[in-house]
Amino acid sequence: MKLWAGRFSKEIDPKTNDFNSSIPFDSRLFSEDIKGSIAHATMLGAAGIISKQDADTICDGLQGILADLQSGKLLIDPNVEDIHTFVEGELTQRIGLAGKRLHTARSRNDQVALDIRLYLKVQCDALCGQLRQLVEVLCRHALSYADAVMPGYTHLQRAQPITFGHHLLAYAEMFLRDIGRLCDAKARMDELPLGAGALAGTTYPLDRQMTADLLGFARVTNNSLDSVADRDFCVEIAAAISLAMVHLSRFSEEIILWCSWEFKFVELDDAFSTGSSIMPQKKNPDIAELVRGKSGRVFGDLMALLTMLKGLPLAYNKDMQEDKEAVFDAVDTLRLCLTAFIPMVETMKPIPENMRKAAAKGFINATDCADYLVNKGLAFRDAYKITGSLVALCIRSGHTLESLPLEDYQQVCDVFDDAVYDAISLERCVNGRNVHGAPAPENVRAQAKRILDSLSGKECMSHD
Repeated sequence: MKLWAGRFSKEIDPKTNDFNSSIPFDSRLFSEDIKGSIAHATMLGAAGIISKQDADTICDGLQGILADLQSGKLLIDPNVEDIHTFVEGELTQRIGLAGKRLHTARSRNDQVALDIRLYLKVQCDALCGQLRQLVEVLCRHALSYADAVMPGYTHLQRAQPITFGHHLLAYAEMFLRDIGRLCDAKARMDELPLGAGALAGTTYPLDRQMTADLLGFARVTNNSLDSVADRDFCVEIAAAISLAMVHLSRFSEEIILWCSWEFKFVELDDAFSTGSSIMPQKKNPDIAELVRGKSGRVFGDLMALLTMLKGLPLAYNKDMQEDKEAVFDAVDTLRLCLTAFIPMVETMKPIPENMRKAAAKGFINATDCADYLVNKGLAFRDAYKITGSLVALCIRSGHTLESLPLEDYQQVCDVFDDAVYDAISLERCVNGRNVHGAPAPENVRAQAKRILDSLSGKECMSHD
């Protein structure tokens, strides 16, 4: 039976019922719905709104339903309207009249707002836990390859020397920010909406703080209209997830490039690669490609939430039923991507010798050559022009700056001496960049250790 039966004289059209139903996707909230109902019934009994005996009977019945659902003994009826209807109907069938008292001083509007907050709090912790694992993997790789010189790029052109460890820690910083955003979103939604009723609260003497304490909320909401109309937290979480997917997608693009024969900076483990149905030599980075592709799906979830909310008057509107599929899909997609991505990164094998060769051929020590001339007393613009001439000479003669003979240097500018080779050594170029945040190996190791030390056992953490 529908929870809203009584006003209507005939049954809803079956096609309308199917269109209206949310049970296919909100059934995943059964645990949150039951836990919320147990807390609500406990508070009703403590406040004298229902008898203590009825409250205890309700709680025992709900515990039994939860246990049966978790064990698979009880299956959710796909024909009911939503998970709230299913749980209340099953409860009433099991314990009789007392079950009908559960919904006292409560609406499905504040009930669903509670359920989704409870669910997303747990999911934020789970996502932060996975992101922490990824950051830890990156830091361990960074410690191992703090000295591995590679070209840093701008415009996808070789620019200046960095190390592989430094490059990986750039992504570690991105994912730490993602953790911070998810934790911030969780902190803002850590409010109990139950007690707001349909939109205007209730005349019953509820103890909302007691319910909040029972369910682990930091505080209660302050406005009954906003309590049931707010889905900002869904948007915030989807936005944080979208940025995490941006970062995963950028990283995936680099891994795809790095494992190509044109780069060959890394080799992916066979367990995280696929082959071709026709070309036996192929080893494809499908996981990275799928992660890159799934980012667009998550962006669509975020756009769906924003569009759903933008024209809604207060308070609750049925449009808001569309919040769940979008935010659930965003959460599920990021979790799925991280589940595959983390071991792929953990097992990939860097090839430092190829990185070093690419760095040597890219004239990425040209800035250091110009700086050498500046230290000899030349103006930077003059040094810049001289170094550009040397690069052109190297290209014509097939040399690098490191292999160009000293007499060729001196033909372009007579202030050069043997010390230039030390100045433009790629290792020296990297080691000399030791200001805070720069790629000197000592900095990379310190940054990696600092990050690892900051990763406490908490599900959510801030990053300063």
